[in-house]
Amino acid sequence: MKVAISAEGTTLGAAVSRRFGICPYLIIVDLDTGEWEAVRNPGSSGKRGAGVEAIVLVLSKGVEAVVTGYSSPTAKKHLESNGVDVFTGVSGTIEEALEGYKKGEIQKTQELKPAPLNRWLFLKTSTVADALERSGNQFAAMLPILFSVVLLLGLFNTLVPGKLLASLFSGTAIIDTLWGACLGSIIAGNPVNSYIIGGELLKHGVSLFAVTALIITWVTVGLVQLPAEIAALGRKFALVRNAICFILAVPIALMTVVILNLIAG
Repeated sequence: MKVAISAEGTTLGAAVSRRFGICPYLIIVDLDTGEWEAVRNPGSSGKRGAGVEAIVLVLSKGVEAVVTGYSSPTAKKHLESNGVDVFTGVSGTIEEALEGYKKGEIQKTQELKPAPLNRWLFLKTSTVADALERSGNQFAAMLPILFSVVLLLGLFNTLVPGKLLASLFSGTAIIDTLWGACLGSIIAGNPVNSYIIGGELLKHGVSLFAVTALIITWVTVGLVQLPAEIAALGRKFALVRNAICFILAVPIALMTVVILNLIAG
């Protein structure tokens, strides 16, 4: 049996993280063999879909129980619907939490009580160090995004000629909006990248209708990430959600640009 514990570090002496979805690491312990591993949580940056990424990671590792400080009701629901028990309200070190779980001392209905307010808390060295460590982890998680933006800009300018874009987009509002929505649904990546591609499309003469639809569907529709969403949230929900988002993206893009033109005019 495998247990996943949200962690602030990569050792058994690390503190249990207070939030499952955005914890820096998940320490996964095999209770039968005693072996364990620290796995980086892809949702630690706190970006959109962080909880889904953490859920998918847990399910892919064959975990049967999650131990953490706090789990959102949605994440808890989807974990339990996939046969994963969720134990919240846990604090202390990973080793202490693991021992408590083995002894049956951790209850599912526990709630993590907030620490008493201390007006001098900001002066404590441990608190400052913890804040710096969290900031460092978030910055490290953002570095790949920054590099991808620079790389994507260079690749787009090199590999996508203006004539090709002109042939894809006709200049008709509805058709360009549909093409933009299709493009945004297929391409995967951080939402920041959609702004880069959108800006380059505008420079090449592509209409604002298409760019607006691309950004909307990039953020709300994810065909590349669909298998992971189905695994975490269920096939029916994932398919219906993506279909509705795609359908609504077209009128929303059209209305956004029309309103913008009215304001500007």
